[in-house]
Amino acid sequence: FPGPRSGRSANCITSYRNGKVEKVCESMVPRHGGEPNTTAIPYTLTVDTSEFSPGDHIQVTLSGSVHFEGFLIEARDLADVDGPAIGSFMLLNPAVSQLLKCHMIQGSAVSQTSETRKTEVSVVWNAPTGAPSAVLFLATVVAHYSNFWIKIPSPVITQSGMTPPSISSTSSTSSAPETTAILLQPFSLEGCGVWKSCLQDPAGCDPSTDLDCFFLSYRVEGQSVQFELSGTTHGYVSFALSEDEWMGNDDVYLCVNNGGHVHVEAAYATGRSYPEAADKNVLSDVGWRAAGGVIQCSFRRAVDIPQEPQRFSLTHPYFLFLAQGIAQRGQINKHERQPFISAQRHVITGTPEIVTGSHSPLIMKCHGALMLIAWMMSASIGTFFAGLFKPDWPEKTLFGQKVWFQVHRGLMWLTLALMIAGFILPFVYRRGWSTEATAHMCLGCIVMALTVIQPIMAALRPAPDSSCRWIFNWLHWGVGNTAEVFAVVTIFVGMQQQSLCLPLPQSTGILSGFIVWVAFSKIILVIYKLGLFQRGEMILTHVLLQQDTRCKMIALAIFVTGISLFLIALLCSISAI
Repeated sequence: FPGPRSGRSANCITSYRNGKVEKVCESMVPRHGGEPNTTAIPYTLTVDTSEFSPGDHIQVTLSGSVHFEGFLIEARDLADVDGPAIGSFMLLNPAVSQLLKCHMIQGSAVSQTSETRKTEVSVVWNAPTGAPSAVLFLATVVAHYSNFWIKIPSPVITQSGMTPPSISSTSSTSSAPETTAILLQPFSLEGCGVWKSCLQDPAGCDPSTDLDCFFLSYRVEGQSVQFELSGTTHGYVSFALSEDEWMGNDDVYLCVNNGGHVHVEAAYATGRSYPEAADKNVLSDVGWRAAGGVIQCSFRRAVDIPQEPQRFSLTHPYFLFLAQGIAQRGQINKHERQPFISAQRHVITGTPEIVTGSHSPLIMKCHGALMLIAWMMSASIGTFFAGLFKPDWPEKTLFGQKVWFQVHRGLMWLTLALMIAGFILPFVYRRGWSTEATAHMCLGCIVMALTVIQPIMAALRPAPDSSCRWIFNWLHWGVGNTAEVFAVVTIFVGMQQQSLCLPLPQSTGILSGFIVWVAFSKIILVIYKLGLFQRGEMILTHVLLQQDTRCKMIALAIFVTGISLFLIALLCSISAI
């Protein structure tokens, strides 16, 4: 069936613009997400005869007063309309229709060749040998992506000389979806950890009062489980059961806002693809509510569904994923933020509990923390110390070298060690280089290269009295400052990576404050080194003018205290996500 007309972010669940819809031969339900339209059907499916004999050619025509983009036509046994397609078709206009192989019968169904709009299409059905006594044609019609009608019936045709069977009351020729109810009240925390399990983002939030609360609860009732899902969005909220902490091969459940109406469905995600809607409806007691930008939906599903292998058994342990994103006309787009993932596997039918989790894996939190410590603390103190204390302790040495040099070198080596450790972690998390490399990753590689160059260059530096020493001094200063600038840019960009998405605008404000603090401190340091302060102007001027190591230590303590506060604030943000 036709997909969206597109756009960079228009990522559909499953689309079939070319009409190759063999996957839905049985259900005849488009895998577009959403529910079938239940308003008056603007299309009719007609046949040119009311009786037939095996070998006859019967013309079947689908027409309507409204243009349509996609269609699927099959013939079914009237006594078993949920059974396989029967007979085969011939095309009258191959430009707009094509034959499909359904139920292992070549040509047993017909669909569109493209999403070109049309109001009529005709095909010819070949009545097979051994045809049933009565045949019903069914058509699913897609006006546009999320607007479709399923299993529109034709008049029944009967085989000459045979009596048509009675139609079973359980036949699914109706396009009406399962009945849903409007929820009258928001969900609450009542019973969490007692008779139902709850997952909340942020931790401790109350879905009945907090508009920014994302909430999932589940409780066992006999051989089924009742789920409640809630979140702030005008698009969709979803949760998935996963055997690992990676998206892919997951049992997914979606609540999608489509013009004020919320449709609830089960789906399955293969690899890192978008969820593919389930062929059969496995949910019952569906209810929903959409108000004030909050979507809430509830439903029930059986603990085990053997006939649907893509629906996981709820007696096994799984990681829980909670995600939300934008939807357009019932079509979901990729979530913009890393899903909220439970800290460990949980058994849905197990003991009720309060489930905890995070938007960021621990390994990526460590990556962010190591990089912040390296550049906000170790590197900053190392360069500031060298600039401030180079003239001090001229007669003292530390392990055979001047004190300022050993402290500076030690802090720079610590920076490199932290960088290497932090640099490796994303590759471990991604299991190699990501195929979707971002600016953050590329900038990080540049910073890593510049950081490695510094000690190599220092090891090869000429002697202090060499005529080429000035070249090394400028290169060392230039590469160091370039690395520092790139590191800050990389951190800014990395704050909004999906795997470590820090809250805005607080995080950018904290980092901006750190940059201002460091820049101010270095400006003061440069002014001091150039001797531009005048004695007696202010307390700070007086302190900096004194060639007193104790006063410099006070200045260093003030500098370190400032950057420590900014660093602690960002580390707390990482811990909280």
